[in-house]
Amino acid sequence: MTKVAHITTIDGSLRYLLLNQLCSIQQAGYRVSGISSPGSEVPTIEAAGIRHIPVPMRRSSNLTPAADLLSFWRLYRVMRRERFTIVHTHTAKPDLYGAMAARLAGVPIVISTLHGFYFHEHMTPLWRRFYITLAKIGARCSDVILSQNPEDIQTASDERICPPEKIKFLGNGIDLERFDRARLDAQVLAQKRRDLGLPADKPVVGFVGRLVANKGILELLQAARLIREQAPEARFLFVGPVDRAKRDFITPEVAADYGIAEASIFAGMRQDMPELYALMDVFVLPSHREGFPRASMEASAMGVPCVVTDIRGCRTAVEQGRNGRLVPLGDVKALAEAILCLLTDREQARQMGVEGRRMALERFDERQVFEKVKAEYARLLLEKGLSGTSQGRPRRGTHDTPPGLALSKAEGTAAGAERE
Repeated sequence: MTKVAHITTIDGSLRYLLLNQLCSIQQAGYRVSGISSPGSEVPTIEAAGIRHIPVPMRRSSNLTPAADLLSFWRLYRVMRRERFTIVHTHTAKPDLYGAMAARLAGVPIVISTLHGFYFHEHMTPLWRRFYITLAKIGARCSDVILSQNPEDIQTASDERICPPEKIKFLGNGIDLERFDRARLDAQVLAQKRRDLGLPADKPVVGFVGRLVANKGILELLQAARLIREQAPEARFLFVGPVDRAKRDFITPEVAADYGIAEASIFAGMRQDMPELYALMDVFVLPSHREGFPRASMEASAMGVPCVVTDIRGCRTAVEQGRNGRLVPLGDVKALAEAILCLLTDREQARQMGVEGRRMALERFDERQVFEKVKAEYARLLLEKGLSGTSQGRPRRGTHDTPPGLALSKAEGTAAGAERE
């Protein structure tokens, strides 16, 4: 049986972003392992039938030479010992030293899922060129790069990161069965609102993600102050953990600095995401950098209109005027106006919610992503002469929804696990 390893820096990414995919791959006849730093999510990963191999790694996208070299050496030793046929990396550091370790260890097939380039147009030229160089090194170690965002494919070509034939569009997806407003109970939602301290008749502006400045939290707090001047009844629901591993982490106390503490609810890390989206009148993601934001897809699937920054990634999940509005990065006034427009024009908000659900059904089905990944595995195995009777072929008695998915669906995607 073909052995496959997926590498992320933290166990939360394996659980919340990849567990359904890993189960689908395993159900197709592969033996799948997840490699990441050890953590509290490992028992859930293993309960779903996915073996976990702990390798401590630093989350920060900034280089930490001593720690990164040690992680590289540990990954190399694991790969030499395990003799994987396919190593599949995710996010910046695994894409670099995970892929390099795989090549050095003689892994036949190395694949990278590009969740968004770390460099962006707002970096200084020197740092941008530095991170482009790292991306080129990682790309040279990969057989194929599967890009979640179509804009990153053009960027890879413009910056000569890899040959055009090496990078392909993958997309991103969510569990559309779970994120479906029609499945929710009105009484449960009413109780959830009371539990959170949200008045029944007040509009709710929601944010889902890690509490870091890079997600645009400070801009949203500034916009909230402007919104309250015209809509004093508005409440602001922040769902996601304080990410103390990042230098730009933000704590809930910051709301007091903007004079909106009494209108803000910080819910922390949650498992009941469909219910929380259902309480929102508008979803907001004023992020500085994204690959293909899962939270925007989830909000759209739940029929919630979105306001996001007009940047790579966000533009893939939200179409201007269809399922939401795009605003310039860092423009607090435009952000506040877009949110106020959807809070006051309820018919426009309703139509965008309807279109959001339709758009999710068209584009955001995670099963389409799973099939593309498995097709690439089968293609590369055949191309390299490694294809066997059980490689990439469903076992007898398998079905579209692997047994391991039941656990993942019940617990769900926690806020903000998608980027590191």
